[in-house]
Amino acid sequence: MEIGLIVLATMLATLLGWLLKQSFNTQPWVAEAVDEASYQAPFNARPKLVALTTFLAVATSFFALILSAYSLRMELGDWIPLTEPQLLWVNTGVLVLASVAFQWTRNLAVSGRTSQIKPGLFLAGVLTVAFLVGQLIAWQQLNASGQYMTSNPSNAFFFLLTGIHALHILGGMYVWARATIKTLNGGDAVEVSHSIELCTIYWHFLLLVWLVLFGLMLST
Repeated sequence: MEIGLIVLATMLATLLGWLLKQSFNTQPWVAEAVDEASYQAPFNARPKLVALTTFLAVATSFFALILSAYSLRMELGDWIPLTEPQLLWVNTGVLVLASVAFQWTRNLAVSGRTSQIKPGLFLAGVLTVAFLVGQLIAWQQLNASGQYMTSNPSNAFFFLLTGIHALHILGGMYVWARATIKTLNGGDAVEVSHSIELCTIYWHFLLLVWLVLFGLMLST
């Protein structure tokens, strides 16, 4: 458990450090000396990237707090370790592939080959939906075996952790849908590239969080 908290704390520190570095990267005495037309704000005037970074820092803190509660609760005598469904291994592989698909699509977008990114976007979306469906099936498998949410504290935390993670993915799917619509409608190449880049960062974050959660649940 301590390893998981250390990993999440490292993620938080990295995100905050990067944000602060970029935020204070502009020198006001230099900014005053340049013309407004040539001035570029931090992140090249991309507030969405700042917003995403801030959200990831908050989300990391949130997951760290839940895992801290998890660690404290499992010390009590009524804690019975949950036998996780084997399907979670398959779901993990699917989420890894979704992250890889986004990275591949992002590389195409950055290199200017926006006409080739549609298959990658669709593949990433399909794999992500498959992951969510797989998580729902895993819940049903637990219920079918009599391991309900109220059966044991470990069961409750399993449903809580996987449910919150799934909600974060659903939020990401909204952004994915907007990026996909922009692509299908022949949107501006730069704007589409930025949207895909944000999705890629978010999916990598979701994958890393899931690997931490899954590893901790398996070990406890």
